[in-house]
Amino acid sequence: MKKKEISDKDIISDIKKGNIKPIYFLCGEEPYFIDVVTEAFESEILTEDEKSFNQSILYGRDVSVEDIVSAAKRFPMMAERQLVIVKEAQSLNKTIEKLEAYAKNPQMTTVLVICYKNKKLDKRKGLAKNIAKNGVYYFAKKVYDNQIANWIQNHLQSQRYKIEPKAAKLMEEFLGSDLGRIDNELKKLTMLLSGERTITPDHIERNIGISKDFNNFELQKALAQRQPEKAYRIINYFSQNPKDNPIFKTVPILFSFFSKLLIYHSLQDKSKYQAANALGISPFFLDDYRIAASNLPMKKVSEVVQILREADVKSKGVGVSSVRQPDLLKDLLYKIID
Repeated sequence: MKKKEISDKDIISDIKKGNIKPIYFLCGEEPYFIDVVTEAFESEILTEDEKSFNQSILYGRDVSVEDIVSAAKRFPMMAERQLVIVKEAQSLNKTIEKLEAYAKNPQMTTVLVICYKNKKLDKRKGLAKNIAKNGVYYFAKKVYDNQIANWIQNHLQSQRYKIEPKAAKLMEEFLGSDLGRIDNELKKLTMLLSGERTITPDHIERNIGISKDFNNFELQKALAQRQPEKAYRIINYFSQNPKDNPIFKTVPILFSFFSKLLIYHSLQDKSKYQAANALGISPFFLDDYRIAASNLPMKKVSEVVQILREADVKSKGVGVSSVRQPDLLKDLLYKIID
């Protein structure tokens, strides 16, 4: 049976229970999770009085592996253990394997936390094997763009809050995949809810500055429902607010929608959950694809996908001497609606 991969929540739960290992190697593609776990170590391992003598924060660009080992081998002062955190340890990627000897026989009164962002160890080598044996090796997996809305919902659910699907989609569109930024905005929102437990599009518009009526999500719906007047109003709004609504964000969002619409057209089983699973979307949004499929035959959708490919190239300045975002958006809309 395949061993269950440890999660950030598993590590934080163990920290709070006092189930502490002498060495933790936090690596991977999602810096946010590494930061969350590191913050848990900083807040839970030592009391404020103990931190003065027993907490060391090192940075990979400023130290060597030998410096880290030297710090880790010190004994705590008037405390059960000391905490040594090495941030930006990926700067030591060429020499990190020198840590193997320490990982083989770590100081049991030290908690050594290595933050190795956007990289990983070779699990065939001794360092990774010894960390797995005597401590914890954690790989933070990337949360991809199409998973952000679900992550927002699950993140809030763990704090006993809810968010309407459209509101989660608005945050995904406006904030992208920066989980740290999303988390900060969610913290602000929950503080402003005044006893409410559900975040709505109105909350997003009032407190984050995202228009609930003029955004890529509403443009996508207008195109799917063949509502040219509404689509033109949104495009005009984008043209007047280009900084907040850049075309290089609009085109990929539309391209993703129409590409999935092609897949929807080809599905044999279009039942709610089967189709949603095939498209990789929440069942809540499946009606958008059903409506779009009834308004746009497969041939037209194929043409739209090609139009969006060409618009993407033009938006990057390829093959054109100059391009104005409003003109490109209006031209794009004309071709799609035609």
